[in-house]
Amino acid sequence: MQRKKIVVVNNHDEKLLGILHETGSKELVIVCHGFKSSKDRIPMVNLAAAFEKGGISAFRFDFAGNGESEGSFQYGNYRREADDLHTVVEHFRQNGRFITAIIGHSKGGNAVLLYASKYRDIPTVINIAGRYNLKRGIEGRLGKNYLEQIKRDGFIDVKNRRGKVEYRVTEESLRDRLTTDTHLACQTIPLSCRVLTIHGSRDEMVPVDDALEFAKYIPTHTLHIIEGADHEFTLHQDELASLVVAFVMASVSNEEITKPSESCVRKHKSIHSRF
Repeated sequence: MQRKKIVVVNNHDEKLLGILHETGSKELVIVCHGFKSSKDRIPMVNLAAAFEKGGISAFRFDFAGNGESEGSFQYGNYRREADDLHTVVEHFRQNGRFITAIIGHSKGGNAVLLYASKYRDIPTVINIAGRYNLKRGIEGRLGKNYLEQIKRDGFIDVKNRRGKVEYRVTEESLRDRLTTDTHLACQTIPLSCRVLTIHGSRDEMVPVDDALEFAKYIPTHTLHIIEGADHEFTLHQDELASLVVAFVMASVSNEEITKPSESCVRKHKSIHSRF
């Protein structure tokens, strides 16, 4: 086993940097981080390490404008991040890998779901604490009168508690978020794709209600709610990793036995709750 840095160039000539947890397996999972995060944060590192331990190679990378990757940070960028992911997928496919699963935490969960809807070529997708309603949560970051302010000034600077500007939200980037149709994406994920959503019951950033919405509209969906877990799954890293790896391993086993046609895939929603 070894870990090495890999650089993939996206469609905008930006270098995306990631870490490959190499086990020698043909199968590969790709792990995507969330908003203002990176490949080096939990749970990305722990998930990749868990797959490494299980004998499946994993790649965790930084989206453009985040972490060590090139590009400027953008508030929206949901669809563009899905395209970044596609560039990464194609890079490894051209190197003889079979992409077993794409896994995303928080905003990364939205990226993997949008990918599944648009490209329709991945057998397993795992959405960890993704947000279903993208119109919710904006006021908490940008303020109650954010629409009036951004129309007046053209941007909003988001500051930390010390008053330092962390990032700028432009009218264009806000529009990108507001026009990203999660509901439609969920409904157009192919029946051949198995989707797992994992959410913490004490997630204060993305309400657990969002997870229930995913369960309503994704055709082949399994929902698992981890009781007591927060948005980062701070005290539940082992349980999270165990659930994710087991789901992917089951998918790999099913692929080896037989690949069911879309007409044979059950359309009901399976919900496993830890409440």
